[in-house]
Amino acid sequence: MTKKAFTLSVFILIQFLHPITAFAQKTLADCEKAEHATAQQSRCLDAVKDVLDRELQTWVNHHVFNLEEKALVTGRYSALKMFKRSQSNFITFRDNDCRWQYLAISPEKGAGIAYKKCYVSVTQSRINELESVK
Repeated sequence: MTKKAFTLSVFILIQFLHPITAFAQKTLADCEKAEHATAQQSRCLDAVKDVLDRELQTWVNHHVFNLEEKALVTGRYSALKMFKRSQSNFITFRDNDCRWQYLAISPEKGAGIAYKKCYVSVTQSRINELESVK
């Protein structure tokens, strides 16, 4: 195993073993049950977003590592380049998809909450997709 591969393996392992905060166990459904809807729900969703962002990055790192290893063996880097492009496009899509939902709602009526719910939902879908690819 090369030094780069070992370092990346350790990094990925640390990501999986990273101590999870109290909010890490929360889900979108848990946040919707918050008593003081706006402030408490917003903080809850922020915590869920943070956890999902870390999980998403772990899966992205996993696939990049695997694709780099395959590219070193085969000399073909097209899948790695396309994966990186797809991830960049996903980030743009997620931002735009959630932003239009935010803009369609008045800030007083929970636009921020709508954005965060969208962000959580779309990010979780991407994680599920990346988990299913072997």
